[in-house]
Amino acid sequence: MNIPNSITLARIFGVPLIVWLILREQMQVAFIVFVLAGISDAVDGLIAKQFNMTTRLGKYLDPLADKILLVSIYVTLGLSGDLPSWLVILVVSRDLLLVGGILFSYLMEIKVKVEPVFISKINTLFQILLAALILGTAAFDIDPGSVIVVNIYVVAATTLLSGYSYLMAWIRQNK
Repeated sequence: MNIPNSITLARIFGVPLIVWLILREQMQVAFIVFVLAGISDAVDGLIAKQFNMTTRLGKYLDPLADKILLVSIYVTLGLSGDLPSWLVILVVSRDLLLVGGILFSYLMEIKVKVEPVFISKINTLFQILLAALILGTAAFDIDPGSVIVVNIYVVAATTLLSGYSYLMAWIRQNK
């Protein structure tokens, strides 16, 4: 187990703590741990690339850690009323469809090459930003104005575009 993969695993193990902190309404600590998780995502990738520590495990583990973190946070923020349920359903459904498509292809012995598309990276960035905005405004009692509402619609749009892009790529590979 190399350093980048260890950092990724630490991010996964930090998810239950963040969820628990949100449920206990410990938003300042939840915000800090969430930001640290986000930083760890950048750090593990940087270390892996800079020091040639990229592994096959890491290529699967890192996006899985992102999905676990974001889905868990979105569901928790949805249950607490901090995110609209329609957005939570959209984000979680897209991720379930992606994972389901990959599993289906694997079970059917269909070779499919899964590579992140640009819009998906933008989507992940805005999902993280929205979660951080919600946690940060709750943690520090800040009035965000319409910033959160705008970000909700940006996340919705990029989630739809990302899901569509992956679906089209999957269809093209399975003709």
